[in-house]
Amino acid sequence: MMTWIFSGMILLSVVLGMMNDRISQVSSAALSEGGNAVSLVISLAGIMCLWSGLMNVAEKSGLTEKFSHFFSPVLRLLFKGLDPKSSAAKAISMNMAANLLGLGNAATPLGIAAMRELEALNRTPTVASNYMVTFVVLNTASLQLIPTTTAALRLQAGAAAPFDILPAVWITSIASVVSVMVMSRLLRRKVRLPDAASSHIPNLPSTNR
Repeated sequence: MMTWIFSGMILLSVVLGMMNDRISQVSSAALSEGGNAVSLVISLAGIMCLWSGLMNVAEKSGLTEKFSHFFSPVLRLLFKGLDPKSSAAKAISMNMAANLLGLGNAATPLGIAAMRELEALNRTPTVASNYMVTFVVLNTASLQLIPTTTAALRLQAGAAAPFDILPAVWITSIASVVSVMVMSRLLRRKVRLPDAASSHIPNLPSTNR
């Protein structure tokens, strides 16, 4: 689906550029943004390597278990049936901690790790499980207590008090999390998608040919 969307966007850009006699600007933008994309991938690769390594260190030191225990009441409420001691729960806890601290660059690799663990529990690989959908909307809304990344950007832009946006961040974060979780529950399929931690697949009767 995303391939078709991006292909359509590129095709539409070329057609509109030709219609408005601005095809040269389109080609220049394609070349320049292609270089920017490569730079972005390289920078994200370094960040992901860093936080993936820290995730391994945290797991071996027992820090992930402490985070999982701390967030276990929230996990039981949002991810019913998911084992709080599972690798998926630990990865989700680390992702939630990164989001609470406003560490967007750290939350990305941790979120990918959590999604991989949830995919491993998914009995229907072609369809996202309820756990996966809940985690995606929760990670996208990302409740933040300390918007570290935003404050750093505001400081670089010359803000005298980069953290004076805290009340607004708290209000919007809570509102976004509540709204997406409500919509996730309302739009959840009537037939519950199977999750490995809480579902049971009955034995099929054998047939003789």
